[in-house]
Amino acid sequence: MSIRILVTGGTFDKEYDMINGKLDFEETHVPEMLKLGRCTVSTEIRTLMMVDSLEMTNTDRELILHNCKTVPEDKILLTHGTDTMSVTAEYLAKANLPKTIVITGAMIPYKFGSSDGFFNLGAALAFLQTLPHGVYVAMNGRYFTWDNVRKNKQTGLFEEL
Repeated sequence: MSIRILVTGGTFDKEYDMINGKLDFEETHVPEMLKLGRCTVSTEIRTLMMVDSLEMTNTDRELILHNCKTVPEDKILLTHGTDTMSVTAEYLAKANLPKTIVITGAMIPYKFGSSDGFFNLGAALAFLQTLPHGVYVAMNGRYFTWDNVRKNKQTGLFEEL
């Protein structure tokens, strides 16, 4: 069983640009994270885009959906920014694909060293291997169905509606 990992950016993959003094993207950290985590699960990684989820459009979501439909794997992990994760989850769920899709991200960039991204990636991989077909969000050691999750902007945690 191979898992397809689709990368879209988000805080998960942001880095600090010392020249401009802002967070920006270079390339995904997922391969490094899998290696450091000593992951033995067979994965195929494809970077679709590197965007902040607040800048993600429905055209971007259509590209994500197209890839979910066309990849041969029926288990898909999607890295995504946390601000619009539930919007993308709903968009994918409406397609009713016979696949298991788990969306995860991070509140703190992986390269900052104190990121929750490493933990969230591992949890998402574990959930992906056990959950039935459907669309889920995996954050903070929990999984949520696409229609029962929100980001609490006061606590920085994901919770049920």
